[in-house]
Amino acid sequence: MKANEMMTEIKELNLTYLMLAQQMVRADKDMAIFRLGISKDIADILAGLTSGQILKLSNSNMMLCRIRFDDTLIFGILANYSKEKTMAQSHAAILLAGQSVEEIS
Repeated sequence: MKANEMMTEIKELNLTYLMLAQQMVRADKDMAIFRLGISKDIADILAGLTSGQILKLSNSNMMLCRIRFDDTLIFGILANYSKEKTMAQSHAAILLAGQSVEEIS
């Protein structure tokens, strides 16, 4: 994949993520905070963004979302489940709930 193609993919990912995150926050703020792993302050900012602001933010060459699998146990649970997919997802959700949310620096 060429650098230009990768930048285009990152921008598309950013746009999709921001639109989904905003929709989630507007629909159920508490659940969005939990599922996205963000703080209340960030949720408030996301909820108030205009379409133009989302487009401007999405044009960044850095990914705006981050993978929350800093813990190898959580990543392993989600990636290597066998028969009990629901149990694995529940276990991972419990572990993720114990992690701190992203804060505005």
